[in-house]
Parts: sequence; structure tokens; C-alpha cells
Amino acid sequence: MKPEKFLAPLAAALFLALGACSSFGPPPAPQLYVLAPQLGPLADAPQVSWQLVVAEPEAPESLNSPRIALTRGVTMDYFANAAWADRVPNLIQGALVDAFDKSGKIVAVARDTEGVRGDYRLETMLKDFSAHYDSENGIPTITVRIVAKLIKDRQIVASFDSVHTEQASANSVPATVDAFNRALSASIEEIAGFVLKSATPA
Repeated sequence: MKPEKFLAPLAAALFLALGACSSFGPPPAPQLYVLAPQLGPLADAPQVSWQLVVAEPEAPESLNSPRIALTRGVTMDYFANAAWADRVPNLIQGALVDAFDKSGKIVAVARDTEGVRGDYRLETMLKDFSAHYDSENGIPTITVRIVAKLIKDRQIVASFDSVHTEQASANSVPATVDAFNRALSASIEEIAGFVLKSATPA
């Protein structure tokens, strides 16, 4: 076979392959979901006269992300084409601040990056924040586990391990997000109540 007869079909095939690749373009942007726990007054918490700063939660690398985590057995993954609006630790820090604000029980509360000097400091560690599947296409159960430590003058005043689970109503991302919000609401309110009851007046 002459060289030119061999090269012509090869060039045509290469052109078609490149054209097919370029037609796909960049992957679509993920659908963003809001992590917005329902928070309100803490009826059984005491009124306090001190200020609190809330640190951003520590988290393993797998959870220090805007991606929505899921687990199947010993395997961890993320929902495709779906994400939170921000990194999970940053969202939880904001939810904690909102919980104390809305409680009406505290003089002042702020993130530790805002330059507010607090009488107490709340430090947390995110242990679990994922959707757990027992089977490939089953309905997931959301687990939120946050370990909280109340600090004063660099000493741990009290610590608390908050664990809450909620089953999604269906195997879908919106239903899973709703269950995340319900589990986080319970955990955030529990931690806020723990802090207000554990501290002493400034």
C-alpha cells in the first residue's frame, strides 16, 4: 500500500475523534444545595451574661469539602453533580453562631475570625457527616456526629459528643439533603443547650 493511501484514512479517523472529544466540553457545574437547619429559641436553656466565640470545626479531609459525602460499607464516595454551597465545616460554624443568636440567651456570639473577645470558646470536631447506604439502591440514613468542647482560659470546661441520625424519605439528593438538615438541626440545638448549661456566669 502506498503511504498516502494509508495516511488518508488515519487522518480522517483522527479528525473525527478530536471532533467527538471537543463536542463534550467541560463537565456541568454541580447543583448546589443549602444546608439550613431550622433553629429557634432554646426554652430550657438558662440566660447567660457572657460572650462566646465559635471556632470552625476540625474535620477530616474527606469532610472538609463542599461535596456531599456518602458511604456504602467501608467505601466512601460523593453524590455526583451535587454539592453544598460552601465547605461543610464553614457551614456548621455558621449554623452554631445562628443557634446562639436565635436562642436569645446570650450577650454576644461570633466566629473566632471576627475579632470578638469571648469569655468562652467553643471548639468542635466533625466526626461524621454523611449518608449511609445499607444497599446499592436503598434509602440512606444520615449521620451527624459532632464532638464539642467548651474552653475557658485554655482549659476544657466541659465536652460533649452529639450524634443524630435521620432517614431520608427517598433515595434522591433532595430527600437526602432534607434529612441532613433535620439531623444537623437536632445536633446544633443540643450543642447550644449543652454550652449554655455547662458554663458559669462571666
